[in-house]
Amino acid sequence: MSKPPSTGYTETKYPIVLTHGLYGFDSLLGVDYWHKVPETLRQDGAEVFLTTVSNSNSPEIRGEQLIPQVEKILAMTGAEKVNLIGHSHGGPTTRYVASVRPDLIASVTTIAGVNRGTPVADTLTEWSNNSSAFEGLLATFGNLLAKVIDGISGGGHPQDIIASMRSMTTADTIEFNKKHGAGIPTTECGEGAYVENGIRYYSWSGVQPVTNILDPLDLLTGTTQNFFPDGVANDGLVGRCSSHLGMVIRDDFKMNHLDEVNMLLGIHHLTETDPLTVFRTHANRLKQAGL
Repeated sequence: MSKPPSTGYTETKYPIVLTHGLYGFDSLLGVDYWHKVPETLRQDGAEVFLTTVSNSNSPEIRGEQLIPQVEKILAMTGAEKVNLIGHSHGGPTTRYVASVRPDLIASVTTIAGVNRGTPVADTLTEWSNNSSAFEGLLATFGNLLAKVIDGISGGGHPQDIIASMRSMTTADTIEFNKKHGAGIPTTECGEGAYVENGIRYYSWSGVQPVTNILDPLDLLTGTTQNFFPDGVANDGLVGRCSSHLGMVIRDDFKMNHLDEVNMLLGIHHLTETDPLTVFRTHANRLKQAGL
């Protein structure tokens, strides 16, 4: 059966490059991190590329790993720049690349980006600081999991869960944002600059940690939401206001942290916005912006 013709709806000027977050991968034992996202965007004209960086490390190290992949994509496609989209810890990672290599980047979009830290990292880091035994356990088992994911998915990158966790604390993101702060809001829960240094900045996120009882990963976000103070809207891992960067598309989707990239296997809230629709609409937004 032949494929339907492309409508051009998602046909951006520059390639779209997807960058995963903590414990991320491209494909793992048949499970795709960006479930059907590349296929959906390509169907209507977009060039889409997946990248793999250390699933557990600092955004600086992850960003330095991302730069040569972006350069390779530019060489392959002949494009002048790319549109970076980063999920979770992929947010600071893509922002770092835009900061140090703005010549390569047309836009940065963060999806539930850890742009101002998360209480999950704050709490785990506090426990580590107060207990060398806990820190040892976190480092041992956290790095073991990271290496297993990296090995199975064929990444071949160095892993450091402690560096990754500390980089997502409120304190460390404040310091990171002093160096790489383009698009970061100047108010507690506002929008940031839409354009800085010729690069457009966008963001979106969800606020419902549990969305579908059929999704086993809802157990994770349903548990980690308890790290947040009462009244702080979050997707289970990142707070609503912490996710803000540049133009805030929406910060109240009925999605949890994994639904936002259509994981696991596209299981999400049955009656709310389909994550794939959000990606399609955003690709068209980039297209309309000449990106």
